[in-house]
Amino acid sequence: MLEIYLPIIIMLVLGFGFAGLFLFLSAYLGARRATPLKTTVYESGMEPVGSARDRFSIKFYMVAVSFIVFDIEVVFLYPYAIQVVELGLVPFVAVTTFIVVLFLGYFYELKKGGFKWD
Repeated sequence: MLEIYLPIIIMLVLGFGFAGLFLFLSAYLGARRATPLKTTVYESGMEPVGSARDRFSIKFYMVAVSFIVFDIEVVFLYPYAIQVVELGLVPFVAVTTFIVVLFLGYFYELKKGGFKWD
């Protein structure tokens, strides 16, 4: 029974072995020339200005939550779209309810001004 898993075990051992070997070699054989420019904070190609504790507008969070909600819906709708013919009426009602709730959330956010970027 174990012999069918032997090739997978060998590949895992070899993969982790080579990864560990290369990490060890790069840590001990790699160049270490720290300069003041290399040790400075670098964020998106710009010099950091101000404190990292500054407050952000709630709009940033609204956009993030909106992206997550309207992006995750695809994860739920894609499998249904693949099997729509074979599933029948009950999943159709469930997906229709899901889409209605999604649109209610969309219109609520539209009403609250979540899509306005002033």
